[in-house]
Formats: sequence, structure tokens, C-alpha cells
Amino acid sequence: ISFTFLGYAFRPRESKSGKTGNIFTSFQPAMSPVALKSKSRELRRWRIHRRTSMDLRELANWINPIVRGWMNYYGKFNRSEMYRLLERINTYLMRWARKKYKRLRTWKRFKAWWRGLTEREPELFAHWAWMRAYRWTG
Repeated sequence: ISFTFLGYAFRPRESKSGKTGNIFTSFQPAMSPVALKSKSRELRRWRIHRRTSMDLRELANWINPIVRGWMNYYGKFNRSEMYRLLERINTYLMRWARKKYKRLRTWKRFKAWWRGLTEREPELFAHWAWMRAYRWTG
């Protein structure tokens, strides 16, 4: 049994009791697959990787208000359902960086640059606040 309403999919999900720590099944909302697909399509239409005329700050100023809105709306319940979308944003940002900065064409240089960026400015992009794996650990 499940239904979609206002971009949320309501269905049985496992939950953990705050008092006892027991795991039980309850009927909870999360971002619906249809909404996830819609936001992914919108993200793809932005063509972030083609906006190499923008610098990193301009890109953040453009993306952050929109992504923050998604996070505030869909992140109220079971925010982990949004992680795939947020990871996709990172993928597009990485593609942008490799196109903008030609010296980052090798993975070794790129990974060092990305790690340095996320350590220097962990709050540059709004979605990094929720993601533990925004840095490269490899």
C-alpha cells in the first residue's frame, strides 16, 4: 500500500523508536520517485558542465537557493531518499571543474583539487551540509 501526494511517497518504512531503540514498521513519507526523476531532469537541463564561463562562487550562488529549497521541502522526512539527487549534483560539479580547469584532466590532480576544495570550503554548496561523502576518500 502506497500513494503519492505533493511530491511525497507515503508507504511503509522501517523506523527506530527514539525511546527504546526498537525497529518497527510505520507509514512514513519520503521524496517520491516521480519527484526525484523530475528534479533530476531539471538538474540535467541546467547543463552545469557547460557553464565554464562562471566561476565556483557564481555557480554556488546560482545553484544554492534552488537546492536549498529542495532540501527544505523534501528533506523534512527521510532525507536519505534525496541523497542520490545530491550526489548527482556533485557529479555535475565535478564534470564542470574538469572542463573549466584543463589541468584537472588527470584523475590524480582532480581528486587532490576536489579534496582541497571540500576541506577549504565545506559550506560552499548547500547540499554538502547533508552529505558525508562529498569528499573523495580514495
